[in-house]
Amino acid sequence: MPAARVWASDEREWLARMGTDILAEHPGPEALPGLLAELTDQWEARAWCGPDTTAKQLARFGPDAADAAPVLRAYWLHTPHSYERADYLRALTAIDPTGLDDAYIESLWDCEERARLLGIAMAPQRPQTTERIAVLRDDPMETTEVRAAAAARLTATAGPDLP
Repeated sequence: MPAARVWASDEREWLARMGTDILAEHPGPEALPGLLAELTDQWEARAWCGPDTTAKQLARFGPDAADAAPVLRAYWLHTPHSYERADYLRALTAIDPTGLDDAYIESLWDCEERARLLGIAMAPQRPQTTERIAVLRDDPMETTEVRAAAAARLTATAGPDLP
């Protein structure tokens, strides 16, 4: 990170851009208040494109970004972009996973592979989830990654009620 800070102020445009990009992807603790304000501003403006990037940056702060949880939950519920849902749920998982069981279960039916993978990894052990994960494992139309993750989850949690 020290090198990226130097690069960001370099007179060579390409190097300055690279330094700025690296710093944006790996914000330090001083960036947290600004990122929280940015996410809130995005929600208030109903900005549907871009908050997933802010969510990824906030996720790096873990529980220190707890103030972002209500807005991230709102984005997860209301975004019109299915491809962003996994980023919001992943950020919530890192920041405040309290009460996400239903979101993980719902993700098992999501149209986005990354969301299904998160659901497979995080959904609570219940008959409903075990059945759905077995369907994902056996679905010939499912992606190889999802089928493998589902098989691994079922193997790891194998028990007498395994379908």
